[in-house]
Amino acid sequence: MRKAKDYLIKPDPLDPRLTERVTGIDQTGAKIETSVTVERALTIFLNSQEIVTAMTIGDYPEYLAIGYLLNQHMLLPDDVVTKVDYDEDLAVVVVRTKRKTNYEKKLKKKVQTSGCAQGTVFGDLMEALEDVELPDAELRTSWLYSLTNKINTTPSLYLEAGAIHGCVLAQEDRPLVYMEDVGRHNAVDKIAGWMFKHRVRPDDKIFYTTGRLTSEMVIKTVRMGIPILVSRSGFTAWGVELARKANLTLIGRARGKRFVALAGEDRIVFDQDLRFVEEESAKHRRKAAVHDE
Repeated sequence: MRKAKDYLIKPDPLDPRLTERVTGIDQTGAKIETSVTVERALTIFLNSQEIVTAMTIGDYPEYLAIGYLLNQHMLLPDDVVTKVDYDEDLAVVVVRTKRKTNYEKKLKKKVQTSGCAQGTVFGDLMEALEDVELPDAELRTSWLYSLTNKINTTPSLYLEAGAIHGCVLAQEDRPLVYMEDVGRHNAVDKIAGWMFKHRVRPDDKIFYTTGRLTSEMVIKTVRMGIPILVSRSGFTAWGVELARKANLTLIGRARGKRFVALAGEDRIVFDQDLRFVEEESAKHRRKAAVHDE
């Protein structure tokens, strides 16, 4: 088996901008000091129009803005982005396009989702799933087990401080881009923005998330054109229904040797001998029990 290269982008849990040390007491009354995740407001503009203010950890604001607009179908796949301006002091990012845009009516038509930290999708987004055809692909179980092990052992804010969600773009058994944020939808959007900027093809990719497999996660994965979505967490009924409708391979509860597939099972190739698969470490199980949901 080829040796996988390192991530193109991975978490930096030592970045001082992303966490703060605070003091408190534990269950015995003893004083403790612990890391907590920082969240900041970021306002996204498309040309001259204010679109949304998101709560985010603040890294990769340009990818977040582009990905959010893509996943809300405000930025189109063939749009030309002429410039992205980010002002850290004002906490504003402006995405400028060659095409003139006006989404005043669209902004009034929103659906609140179960995604934490202001998760929303706009009303016509789910209708657009009917026009999406996901490509043929395969998921070898040997890739799945290798991939989840690499992700679970990667230093991250998820393991360091919690109150965070992680998403990973992968190809076969290699994790490529690992993004984290206080809202799972923000982590997805950062990856979508990275893919758009670098013109990365989606048809041979796998998408992994630490969070629940909700309708929002399914919609965004399908909109990105990625045929396989994996999570260590569970499902919602609507997420499963939409995945089946879109023929998205949907795998949840992927922990150690175990996983459950509830849609797109025909893409799975069972090539891994389970006798040689390690169970999840106790440290990760404890952390995940607190942060998954």
